[in-house]
Amino acid sequence: MIYLRLFFEFFKTGLFAVGGGMATIPFLYDLSDKTGWFTYDKLADMIAVSESTPGPIGVNMATFVGFTTAGIPGAICATLGLITPSVIIILIIARFLANFNDNKYVKSAFYTIRPASTALIAAAGVLVLKISLLNVDTFQQGGGILSLFDFKAIILAVIVYVLTNFVKPLKKLHPVVFIALSAVAGIVFKFAGA
Repeated sequence: MIYLRLFFEFFKTGLFAVGGGMATIPFLYDLSDKTGWFTYDKLADMIAVSESTPGPIGVNMATFVGFTTAGIPGAICATLGLITPSVIIILIIARFLANFNDNKYVKSAFYTIRPASTALIAAAGVLVLKISLLNVDTFQQGGGILSLFDFKAIILAVIVYVLTNFVKPLKKLHPVVFIALSAVAGIVFKFAGA
């Protein structure tokens, strides 16, 4: 039964997450709340791993959730669930798009999907920032205003931003170098979950 549920939940995610892998993140937050298969912190870890490994983030995350929930068969079911709607939609569109490529309604439909995709991706970005840079749970449990901010994470984010945008020799380095150095910093400075 868990395999069918994994397939179905990720099928819904794949069906409605227009705009790429980052657009799946709001759906994954909802899935976390609904199923309890993973926590928000685990989701942040999944985003970090998915961004640093080859392949689409949505597929990587579906595979990760499926594997942690129900092993290799779960990973396969979740991944197939996520990609099946795209395959079906692409096959349908490919069949009919040639006939409607210059249709003003088709162009309008694609044009109006853009803001929705942008909003989903922006929402995902805000949620990732919230998890990465803020300690909302600590603050809600009666901590002071300073307990809201994860200063180590904020300092690391600022350092990486400055190094990648303003230090000319480092701007040419591959992003994997910064991901690896950030992972080392997380271990050395004992970030949450490290």
